[in-house]
Amino acid sequence: MHGAAQEHVVVKIFFAALLLLCIANAAHAEEFVAKVIAVMDGDTVMVLKETQKVKIRLANIDAPEKGQDFGKESRQALLNMVLKKQVRVNSRAIDDYGRVVAELSVDGCSVNEEQVRSGMAWEYSHFHSDKNFIALQSEAQGARRGLWAQANPAPPWKWRKSHASTNPAQAVALQDYTCGSKHRCAQMRSCDEARFFITRCGVTSLDMDGDGVPCEKLCAPNK
Repeated sequence: MHGAAQEHVVVKIFFAALLLLCIANAAHAEEFVAKVIAVMDGDTVMVLKETQKVKIRLANIDAPEKGQDFGKESRQALLNMVLKKQVRVNSRAIDDYGRVVAELSVDGCSVNEEQVRSGMAWEYSHFHSDKNFIALQSEAQGARRGLWAQANPAPPWKWRKSHASTNPAQAVALQDYTCGSKHRCAQMRSCDEARFFITRCGVTSLDMDGDGVPCEKLCAPNK
């Protein structure tokens, strides 16, 4: 094949792949109403869309992790806003863990924005250019709301990195897990493994009662 012809084929393949990517993103861009049945943390919920459970990751924000300072308060704030309520889901994409990345609203108010405004989450400008979120965070910082009452709060993306490095055994174990390999609590060796499969792989069968706690015998033995 001559150089010009080969270049033409490469260009056609590139645009075909680009078209498929646009179609895939368009398929995920939808709006629907669903009931929130579980709150995992300050930026992740499970909704019931008709008869289907769908995990939602709130767009444009990043909340403290459960083991991090203010993680429990962040989750509780989100739980108070949306649990067992009908929310409008404006989906944007599907992330690497199979979660729908979306904006949520309840009673006409943006849940994503409220988490930032009340100091329960960081705006995540790594993945957006919405100046409104940046302004809301500045307002929360100035008023020392929520996590901003702390002297030097650590952003969750930095906390995750430092937490993994201080616990190498757990980090290695998590890297050994493979999505698609397990689907039942009987296959789980620990609560950490169960949490990996439900949060990273979306294996909702590990949380049969929809309360956000997978494999109760491992993660909530005294419940």
